[in-house]
Amino acid sequence: MTGFGRGEAADNGLNATVEIKSLNSRYLDISIRLPQRLQHKELELKELLQKSVNRGKFNVSVNISERESGEPPIVVDETKVKAYAKLLRELKETAGIDEPLSIKNIMSFGDVFITQEDDEKILNTKWNLVKSATENAVKNLMEMRTQEGGQLEKDLKERITSIDTTLDDVIEITNGRGEEVRKKLHERIKQLIGDENLDEDRLEMEVVIMADKMDITEETVRLRAHLKFFIEAIDQPEPAGRRLNFLTQEINRELNTIGSKANDSGIAHHIVKAKEMLEQIREQVQNVE
Repeated sequence: MTGFGRGEAADNGLNATVEIKSLNSRYLDISIRLPQRLQHKELELKELLQKSVNRGKFNVSVNISERESGEPPIVVDETKVKAYAKLLRELKETAGIDEPLSIKNIMSFGDVFITQEDDEKILNTKWNLVKSATENAVKNLMEMRTQEGGQLEKDLKERITSIDTTLDDVIEITNGRGEEVRKKLHERIKQLIGDENLDEDRLEMEVVIMADKMDITEETVRLRAHLKFFIEAIDQPEPAGRRLNFLTQEINRELNTIGSKANDSGIAHHIVKAKEMLEQIREQVQNVE
């Protein structure tokens, strides 16, 4: 199901923004873009999302910004500065150099500065902000998906009702059709065989067998049950996407069987209409969680 959610969280000059976009998919696929220093948290963030979603393709974008304070976001690594200074003094004494030690000499080592992101306390603060922003984004996303879900529920129910009405038309055509079918089969077989000495009892038995093979009562009963279960699955609070997908396949199976067994142009016309409606349902079911 498509949707969009955005969440923010701020603390101590840090601001985390999380945006989640969801697209239709039969499976769960989560793609996350995190700042480099928090990439090791990707699995935890996926687990956080999986508590709220079961199906769909999700693109998650995380951004962290810092309030401008006029101070550079780096600090001096005092331990390394002292170590390098001691090393340089020993080098001067060994080489007999009288030139005084300068800052330039120390800064020739590229790792005397560290960014504040390397501080574990700040990293933890940022991660907590990301989690809070993600929860807000998921909440907004689910609200949007709920609104879309309400419209989708209405559409699915209308289409299922349409198939159910079509089934009523099929049943109306088949009522009282058994005797007519037997009569036509009886006449057709006699025309094909053209044998005056034909065993009438044997002929009647063959006609009954053929008429029974054309009977669609069991299929219509099962189809009616599948339609009922479909509506019940929509109404339940738990995720029903996979169940609806299965029921769609079963409905299609019964429609195919009815169409092939009925051997009637009127019934075939109604079955085609029902399958067209079912194909639209199949596409929509892919959007259901």
